[in-house]
Amino acid sequence: MAHWQDGRAVLRVGADPTEIPLEVAASYGARTRGLLGRDGIDGAMLLTPAASVHTFRMRFAIDVAYLDRAFGVLAVVTMAPGRLGLPRLRSRHVLESTAGAMAGWGLRAGATVAVDTAGRLAP
Repeated sequence: MAHWQDGRAVLRVGADPTEIPLEVAASYGARTRGLLGRDGIDGAMLLTPAASVHTFRMRFAIDVAYLDRAFGVLAVVTMAPGRLGLPRLRSRHVLESTAGAMAGWGLRAGATVAVDTAGRLAP
C-alpha cells in the first residue's frame, strides 16, 4: 500500500483468519495523538510511518510491535506509562495494543501481519 490514510482497518496475524479491529494513524496529528487520553483500545492501532513510540501521559500499559517494510515483526515489547521506546532502525510501522493482547494473538518477533483496508490487503 503506497499511501496510508487515517481510518479503520482489520489486522490479521500470520495465517490466523481472526480479524482484529485496527485504527490506522497515518497523519502527523493522528500519530502524535495515538492512544493519549484513552483508557484502552479494542484491537490495535497502527502508526505509520513510525520507528519508535513513547508512553508519556498514557493511562495504561501497552504492547508495542515494531514492523518492517514488509510487515514482518521485528520486536514486541510491553511498555508501562511514562516510558520512552528506543527507535528500531528497520522499523517502518508500529502496532500498539493493550498490554497482553499481542501474546493472545500469537504476535511475536518473526511473525508477519497483514492489514486489510476496505478489502485491500497490505502487504
